[in-house]
Amino acid sequence: MVKKLIVQYKKGSLFLTKIIELLLPFFHNKFIEAGIDEAGRGCFAGPVFAAAIILPKEFYHPLLNDSKQLTKEQRDYLRPIIEKESIAFAVSSVSNEEIDRINILQASFKAMHLALNKLKKQPEILLVDGNRFKPYKKIPHHCIINGDGIYTSIAAASVLAKTYRDEYMQKLHKKYKMYSWHTNKGYGTLEHRTAIEIYGLCSYHRRSFNIYTAPIIDQDNEALD
Repeated sequence: MVKKLIVQYKKGSLFLTKIIELLLPFFHNKFIEAGIDEAGRGCFAGPVFAAAIILPKEFYHPLLNDSKQLTKEQRDYLRPIIEKESIAFAVSSVSNEEIDRINILQASFKAMHLALNKLKKQPEILLVDGNRFKPYKKIPHHCIINGDGIYTSIAAASVLAKTYRDEYMQKLHKKYKMYSWHTNKGYGTLEHRTAIEIYGLCSYHRRSFNIYTAPIIDQDNEALD
């Protein structure tokens, strides 16, 4: 259960109460835990990224939250702090070609496994955002729906996966400016859909996705993963 901090403060002549939800620092205090999350699963273009991170049990930052709840500036501010304070972290990706070959769910699992392979310290428990995961070696795992808004390590992983993927899509944008990937990051926004109708698909689009009939995503909600 998410911890809640009740803060009382005065505004003018009124005394107000604000409830702040705090991320849980760990699932089990006796084992080495790795938080895992992905970014870009629902995109029309580009790879899917995943991050795995092991944090000290006492790690805390008041700004840290599910990456979807943060601004770009907040995510970019947090990333070097998370990386510096972590015991171990890794980020990996699976290309759009591989996504088309094995499907996006399996590609997401593969990206997570690749990130875990790169960790310099082996975790004893895995905390995975979402409701499904492909077992990794013989390490116990727990799938936690909306886990990036519940556990610190998953929230940190979500920030890393999101920022690394956004960086990658920014670089792709320089070559494929017509799709505006610097803003939509490959998601199915109206802007992106319109560009596809005009210019067609490029080599970074996911052919296995039903792009032309997929619903349009609101630009304000581009970080859906």
